[in-house]
Amino acid sequence: MADTSEKRLITETGVAARVVQVIEASIEGLGYRVVRVRVSSANGCTVQIMAERPDGTMTVDDCETVSRAISPLLDLDDPVGKAYYLEISSPGIDRPLVRAVDFERWAGYEAKIELAIPLDGRKRFRGIIRAPNADGLTVPIDLPDVKEGLPSRIDLPLRDLGDAYLVLTDDLVRESLRRGGGPPPMLDDEDEDEIEEGTEAEAPAPLKKKVERPLKPKASAKPKPEKIETEASRANKAKPVRTKAVRVKDDGKLH
Repeated sequence: MADTSEKRLITETGVAARVVQVIEASIEGLGYRVVRVRVSSANGCTVQIMAERPDGTMTVDDCETVSRAISPLLDLDDPVGKAYYLEISSPGIDRPLVRAVDFERWAGYEAKIELAIPLDGRKRFRGIIRAPNADGLTVPIDLPDVKEGLPSRIDLPLRDLGDAYLVLTDDLVRESLRRGGGPPPMLDDEDEDEIEEGTEAEAPAPLKKKVERPLKPKASAKPKPEKIETEASRANKAKPVRTKAVRVKDDGKLH
């Protein structure tokens, strides 16, 4: 039986979905997996592809490898249909949660979750996520500061996920760096003391590889051969067109 924890729960639509269809098999064949694909209007048009290794790591060299593999496929299929910037990146520390295994790996950390279908009239939730339940169908989330009489833990249906991502906190930054989730920030001893006291740390930016993908030329009608103008053609071009009736009249044969 296939491991459903590795199946993506949040899928793209429109142009982004077409991009996924073109690249996903190639990326998986290299030992990576697609996290998310987004097409935005940044810089005119930007296609952002987040990818990672199964252990959640992604280096600049990995981004380069993915870029080299999928660029010919995107050129051939042209799912975007216009000029765009291609951006290959790691998910970053405040990463999207798109698989059940992501919730399991980051259980105990704060996340924001939006459901595609409301649960008891509510779509947005923020709290501490837990590992998915044994049935693999729901994920518990502990909600802070709930009103008296309301449950502090809710099981959210994974099949109804619309969007989910980790909230950037000091604890998350430390744990991500410990696991090798990104380059460590430049800190001195004073900075480290501030973090221990609860001051928010600035997270390293996701690793990225950007490539500009020029617009593929559209097929056009075969251009007409350029006309070469000769002395005879120039002479003929200078003469007005004369009908037979005009020639007869000019010759004096028509009275």
